[in-house]
Amino acid sequence: MEFHATSEEVLAGRVCDVYFRRTVEILKARGLRKRVVAEVTAKSLPESWPWALLVGIEECAEVLSGLPVLSRSLPEGSVFYPWEPVLTIEGCYEEFAEYETTLLGLLCQASGVATCASRCRKAADGRSVLSFGARRAHPMVAPMVERAAYVAGCDGVSTVLAAEKLGIPPSGTMPHSLALVMGSTVEAARAFDEVIDQDVPRIALVDTFGDEKFEAVAAAEALGGRLAGVRLDTPGSRRGDLRRIAEEVRWELDLRGFQEVKIFVSGGINEYKILELNDFADGYGVGTRISAAPTVDFAMDIVEVDGLPVAKRGMASGRKALLGCRSCRARLVAPAALAPAKCHCGGALESLVKPLTGDGKRTGDPPTIARIRERAISQAAELSLEP
Repeated sequence: MEFHATSEEVLAGRVCDVYFRRTVEILKARGLRKRVVAEVTAKSLPESWPWALLVGIEECAEVLSGLPVLSRSLPEGSVFYPWEPVLTIEGCYEEFAEYETTLLGLLCQASGVATCASRCRKAADGRSVLSFGARRAHPMVAPMVERAAYVAGCDGVSTVLAAEKLGIPPSGTMPHSLALVMGSTVEAARAFDEVIDQDVPRIALVDTFGDEKFEAVAAAEALGGRLAGVRLDTPGSRRGDLRRIAEEVRWELDLRGFQEVKIFVSGGINEYKILELNDFADGYGVGTRISAAPTVDFAMDIVEVDGLPVAKRGMASGRKALLGCRSCRARLVAPAALAPAKCHCGGALESLVKPLTGDGKRTGDPPTIARIRERAISQAAELSLEP
């Protein structure tokens, strides 16, 4: 259990690709102290996503606040697009070179998780989406995964620790193991109802022993009005047409007067499955799609050295301004020195990036989880899942 980095090791710059350490060694040996501007951008997004959510900036702020550099960024939970500089760092290169690996690692994975969670939320169109992916992640990073999923819009998270850190109750139903140990779905549902706090919704797992529609009806008859819902987690080897299974369960429940019992679906769920199931499902537990989300391929590139614009091949030289129009919401990346004040529509352009750190400390107070979540949900609300 010791093969992981501690917070102290991360903040000390020890999670570092060795060539950065060797670069610093060379610069110090030559007595070179070059002041640079470096920008973090994603040249493309996974799976042809048209947009992504930026998460991890608050952890980057913790790293950068201990360094003698200036940094600016999009706020945590912001939508971003390819080629937009989401984080800019200015300072003597040797002061932050060894932290590039850490900063990119903080942004790449969390932003991928948040984007997949946001896409699932959008596909669900108001139906519940819960993060069930902790078992698909290393336990040391599971709280990070669940935080990213929650701020992106998931209605709840499954692990006790992540929920405690977020200040929300953990969400979950019952496992197959409970039904197996109790001997039947009905006995598991009854035991859950008798033992677990009444504030917890009674949602019975109905695919352990028999056909889902019959187990759903049996659970509903056993608990009556106390049953809030049933969960379908049908294994792939028995699944067939999951939409048809959900439709059958809905039909049988309704026919017997259990119209208020909701249907939740989990197991191999992603945004595309959600779109297929929305006619009959009331909520989803999403696991691997969130916790094993594609990482966003951010890179950090020097674009200015000692006040002179310079960049590697394939990158535009010079520090950039990321601007947004207040009127038409257009976005623009322009050379900072030539940034226009007006949009093509005539509206005023304003900088979308804000000061993050300076003089070895955080600039301003960190946003609350609620504020980050509000930003992420509102910015993604009108965007499309398709390119």
